[in-house]
This record gives sequence, structure tokens and C-alpha cells, in this order.
Amino acid sequence: MADSTLATTSLDSPDPQTIENRLWKRIAFGVARGFIVAISAWFGLAGLYQFGRWFGTLEWLINFKRRRRFVATLEEIIQRKPSASQRRMHTREFFMRSRCDKLLVLVLDSLPRERAAGLLTLENRELLDAALARGRGVYLALSHFGPQHIIGTLMAINGYRSVGVRDRNEGAIRKYVQARLRRKYPEIQRLRMLFADSFPREIYRCLEEGHLLGSAIDVSRVREVHHKVEEVTIFGQQRYFPTGPIRIALHCGAPVLQAWIVPEKNFRYRFEIIEMLLDPAETRNDATAISIALKRYAANVERRAMERPYLVTRV
Repeated sequence: MADSTLATTSLDSPDPQTIENRLWKRIAFGVARGFIVAISAWFGLAGLYQFGRWFGTLEWLINFKRRRRFVATLEEIIQRKPSASQRRMHTREFFMRSRCDKLLVLVLDSLPRERAAGLLTLENRELLDAALARGRGVYLALSHFGPQHIIGTLMAINGYRSVGVRDRNEGAIRKYVQARLRRKYPEIQRLRMLFADSFPREIYRCLEEGHLLGSAIDVSRVREVHHKVEEVTIFGQQRYFPTGPIRIALHCGAPVLQAWIVPEKNFRYRFEIIEMLLDPAETRNDATAISIALKRYAANVERRAMERPYLVTRV
């Protein structure tokens, strides 16, 4: 897998128009961030959180198009047509949660290190730490529910050598925020990002070096025809989940765990380590074991998503 720094570097110098656009974006992001940081300084994180929920409610009232998209996703998750009260509750919560996540990203580098680290609650930490203690790395099977980028950052601040897998087309504001975070927290250097469409050799390297690697495997499409997949039933539909990351983990001797993200009040996040899906010390790297593990993974996602469908990020 190509190194994430090299992969985003162009051999050609950007043209003046591109440089000007980047400059204006940085200025716009800086102004927005300054406003958010000022609210946080005046009213604290609790006040900023309430502002985010108010702003999210406003978006919920006026953004009809995204609201319709979420309702369609909601019906897919709960596998029925929601009542009017359920539709309003989950849709409004989706908008409020999304806005609060974005506000935290903008203000995170202004927080003291201890305050930022304290925003994370790691549930069933003993299982994760025991798996990492084997020295072969750990693969975390995540899903498109909850803000993975925030969890990755908070895990890095808390001392975990984390690796995330993301799409190559990353938004400008996230790049801006990542640059600020790296300047603020030396711990962020522990957080590495790999591209989802690159070759797997970097995944091998990260696991062999003992990193904690996580990615969402509940994909809606297969990126390449040569990728190995497993057909799984989830939300009443047949989907094809990639098995490559799990196969690599087992080949490296890395335990495969499943985790779930729950945003809580006042920008606190609970990271639940659900269970060990595959233990390389007890399981062979074969299709049957992977198939059984993915069925358990899908059942865990389905059960938790039905309880909190507003956590979905792929809308």
C-alpha cells in the first residue's frame, strides 16, 4: 500500500489558481474555527455542544434533501416504515450528532491534552490491551456508524499507535484540521492513515509493527473485481463484505476484534470493544472461520444500529 504522504504529493507544481483557492479555503476555515473556539472559550465545551445541537436542529428544519436521504437510510436500517414521531426523532438526532462531530473536529486542537484525552471512554479495554500485548497488532472491524476519524484521533492522543483506512478523496477541511492537530499533539504522529484503494503491503507492515488498525467493512460496493468478498445478510439485504483485511490480519497473527462508536453528551465518545471475532492462536485462516465471523459481525452491527440508527455516517 502506498505511503499516505507520498500518495498525496503531486509531481507537478500547483497552478496559481489552485494556490489561490487553497489560500482562501484556509482563511475561511480559520475564520470558522476562530468563531467556534471563541464560543468554546466563553461557554465551555458544554455550551458549544448545546450550540451544535441548536445548529443541527436548524439544519434539520431547512435541509429537505439530506433529510429525505436519511429517512430512506433509516427505513433500510429498521426494515420498515418508521412512525412520524420516530422519523422526526431519529432524523433530528442525526443532524445534531453530525453537527456536533464537526464542531469538535474544529475545536479539538485548542483543548489541553488531558482534556482531549478524557473525552474518550474505552469500554472493554482489557480485551484490546491483551490483544495488543501479543505484539502482532490488532485489526478492528468497524462500521459506517459513528465518527471513526474522531475516535482515531482520540485513541492516538491516549497513546495508541493507530492506523485508519480512508478514501483517497478527503475533504479540504479535514486536511486543514489534521495539519493543526499534528502541530498541537505530538501523539497524533502515532495516527497513520492508509488509502482504501491501495496495495496491502502497508497493512502487513503496520500489523507486523504492532499497530492498531481499523476500517469499516460494511461496504455497499466492491472497489475492485479481484477483491475477495463474503456474502452476508444485514438489514434484510444481501451484501458483499471484503475479507482482505481479515485475511491479512490472520496471516500476520493479529487478533480480529469488533468495535462500535457511541457519541455521548458534551463531546464525550464511548468506544466499545464488542468481542474478538477471530483469534489467530485458535483459528485457521480459512473461508469457513471468516464466514462465521462476518455473520457475527453483521448481527452485532444490525442490533446496535437498530437501537441508534442516527449514528449512520453513510447517507
